[in-house]
Amino acid sequence: MTFVNDTSRSPRAQVRPLAIEKVELQGFVGRYQGLMKSTSLPMQYEYLESTGRIDNFRKAAGSMEGSFTGWFFNDSDVYKWIEAASYSLSYNEDPEIRARIESLITLIEKAQEISGDGYINTYFVGQKAAERWKDLKNMHELYCAGHLIQAGIANKRASGDETLFKVCVSAADNILDSFRDDDCKVSTGHPELEMAMIELHRETGNRDYLKFAQKLIDNRGRGYVGGDEYHIDHVPFRELKELTGHAVRMLYLLAGAADVFLETGDETLLAVLERLWIDLTARKMYVTGGAGSRYEGESFGEEFELPSRRAYAETCAAVGNVFWNWRMYMISGDAKYLDLFEQSFYNGVLSGISLDGKRYFYVNPLEDAGKREREEWFECACCPPNIARLLTSFGGYIYGTTLNEIRVNFYEESKATIPFRDGEVSIIQKTSYPHSEEVQLTIATDLDTELSILLRIPEWAEGEFEVQVDGVKQKLRPEKGFVRLEGNWKGKTEVYLALPMRIRLMTANPLLRENTDKVSVQRGPLVYCAEGVDNPDFDVRTLSVPSRKNFEVTQSDALPGNPVILSGKGVAFDLDGWEKKLYNPLGSVKSKGNNVRFSLVPYYAWNNRGKSTMCVWLHVH
Repeated sequence: MTFVNDTSRSPRAQVRPLAIEKVELQGFVGRYQGLMKSTSLPMQYEYLESTGRIDNFRKAAGSMEGSFTGWFFNDSDVYKWIEAASYSLSYNEDPEIRARIESLITLIEKAQEISGDGYINTYFVGQKAAERWKDLKNMHELYCAGHLIQAGIANKRASGDETLFKVCVSAADNILDSFRDDDCKVSTGHPELEMAMIELHRETGNRDYLKFAQKLIDNRGRGYVGGDEYHIDHVPFRELKELTGHAVRMLYLLAGAADVFLETGDETLLAVLERLWIDLTARKMYVTGGAGSRYEGESFGEEFELPSRRAYAETCAAVGNVFWNWRMYMISGDAKYLDLFEQSFYNGVLSGISLDGKRYFYVNPLEDAGKREREEWFECACCPPNIARLLTSFGGYIYGTTLNEIRVNFYEESKATIPFRDGEVSIIQKTSYPHSEEVQLTIATDLDTELSILLRIPEWAEGEFEVQVDGVKQKLRPEKGFVRLEGNWKGKTEVYLALPMRIRLMTANPLLRENTDKVSVQRGPLVYCAEGVDNPDFDVRTLSVPSRKNFEVTQSDALPGNPVILSGKGVAFDLDGWEKKLYNPLGSVKSKGNNVRFSLVPYYAWNNRGKSTMCVWLHVH
């Protein structure tokens, strides 16, 4: 079974996930999974080839001459691609992708054999071999090893073949041997290995991997990777009071610490995780679920430092936000973490990939002057395969189970076969979510037993929902974000869920001064933006929308996937009197507001029709 995180034996997991191949996606995310197979994964592989990343393995394996090409962490992009492609193959066979995975595994295995001791990193070969493990702060060896381990586990679970898994076990054992002493000065310059070692412990039962992950957490703040905030090494982990430093590093570290808690129940770790989650959601997160506001150091800024036009909000940080919140949900069973997962996924992650699956954003601003454009690849290409491994594994997040419950975490047109006790439960979802507010679930089973079906009621619904079971309206009250349907489900049962998607005009904390007197327009889980290509008669940055929310809701035929768009009558401020001037005395310029028709698109869909001005936070009248 292909689990992203197999918490079936984790002592502190309240909820356990479903295997990826048990859910067939046919809706909104299913469309992206189709693009992964047909477009994104093949294109990414070609870039791995053309940029020399795969050649680095050929050189390390002795089948090609030459020196290493590119960034010293480029091995990780190959590993992430294998992980994503393996997930895809678990439910969507493709002979060409399978052949490419197998050829890569052969190269990786050969490169490791030449090293002789389980070590593998194509940068540290030849004369550079003497530099192994000498610079944990900067050189990403442990980071690359973490991605290798995750790829090996994913490939074993998806294919049943253990070739790459044996490679990753040897690499992990080499790390244990290299840092075996209790007082060994080891920490991760870029966290990632923490999550990987925990998953390897889950797969093998070897507690040495768990203990090493604990060591990596415990050793932070001791100066082993520079002692600075950027590397989150300035204080011990348990003394962290706020999110700081490199955003992706921090979020990966928190996901790793959550994994350690799931296995150990160390309450001192949970206290930090809960404290920093509040810091994120109350002071340091974009309305899109993006994180990390500064270009400098790709880092978190101070509290309420969330500029729109200069937002960094790296796509990988949104992926890290998803990883962390998923683990917090498994720990607590509280749907507030799924709400944030959803917010980050539909807005902060999906904005990072074009609607045709060919182009990407590395950073995700909330305002643009029309100068930004997506790219097919990057010199530092962490984001494209990171998006791919999340999208190809999304089916594994839709449901969760406990001893007595099946939980519907997310809504997506899909068919699921859920192992439960000594039988199976089938759930078919019919929905156009996240654009539609209606979900029809057909639940069928031969099990003659009592069980609970839990439906998530998202925070954005503000407590408004309707549930019917076989046409009978139910009176239900959410607990921790779920409503509970109890009974014997033998046979077939129809469940109808309505989540009214009213237009919400969200305001920002007054201390986030850039957004004073502005609103973010949202419908359901989606954040909307004004884009110049849809509003050619005015600068969208001058648009003011009505507070009475007289919006028209229609479906677009101009964008792939036919997303729901919002339109209405607004006001665009006249810029006459401001030519060649930046400042004027108050009242000296009589800015007229022109009545205009405006159109808004989901934020994830912007910049799919060329360069264009864009704005999320809009004036309001």
